[in-house]
Amino acid sequence: MKRVITYGTFDMLHYGHINLLCRAKALGDYLIVALSTDEFNLKSKNKKCYFSYEKRKHLLEAIRYVDLVIPETSWDQKRNDIHLYHIDTFVIGDDWKGKFDFLKEEGCDVVYLERTPEISTTKIKNDMLKFYHNENQSK
Repeated sequence: MKRVITYGTFDMLHYGHINLLCRAKALGDYLIVALSTDEFNLKSKNKKCYFSYEKRKHLLEAIRYVDLVIPETSWDQKRNDIHLYHIDTFVIGDDWKGKFDFLKEEGCDVVYLERTPEISTTKIKNDMLKFYHNENQSK
């Protein structure tokens, strides 16, 4: 069985996330998603999530491509996860290109998948801010 792992926050789940998960699953038989915890997002990424870790985990577990969701609590856990879960392929968006090549030393392939160009959580948040700003100005 070929095992694949990917990492992310997956807040405000959208079709770009689904595309990534579908393409990641296509690279193997079993897909593990390491989901950034609320604490890790706040402390290490300076990011506050709209949805709690538990809600984001529940959403991911409902997606047919995802076989297992584990917590991501630090940047350094990737090497350990590769061995603990017997990972064959590490997958992440191409905005991280080259940043995780060191994982090849752990015996797994590293794949950077092209992101869905027209959508992102940041874009959704910015569009919503503009929408509400324009709505309030027109009143």
